Amino acid sequence: MNWIILVIAGLFEVVFAFCLGKAKETTGNEMYLWYLAFAITCGVSMTLLIKATQTLPIGTAYAVWTGIGAVGTVLVGILVFKEPATFLRLLFITTLVGSIVGLKVVSP
Repeated sequence: MNWIILVIAGLFEVVFAFCLGKAKETTGNEMYLWYLAFAITCGVSMTLLIKATQTLPIGTAYAVWTGIGAVGTVLVGILVFKEPATFLRLLFITTLVGSIVGLKVVSP
């Protein structure tokens, strides 16, 4: 169950990075709403990470959480913010996914 909580925490990390990207693109009240959404999703992500680390090894949990966030954020950047999807970027994201899966396999 805590692995599922950890994955959800990682997805909220992607959402808070998305909110930062949207806040950068907007002005006025809309910008502040995106920053508010960032703060809320950041809080949810951290709370879920804390819950997951109560039974999972902290090093593994943190690495998986940041890995999900990194991969998700790069994909959001490519798909939503039109960042370049170069071969090397995709290669290194693929190796990161492999590392996350490897940590899951070797952890209790």
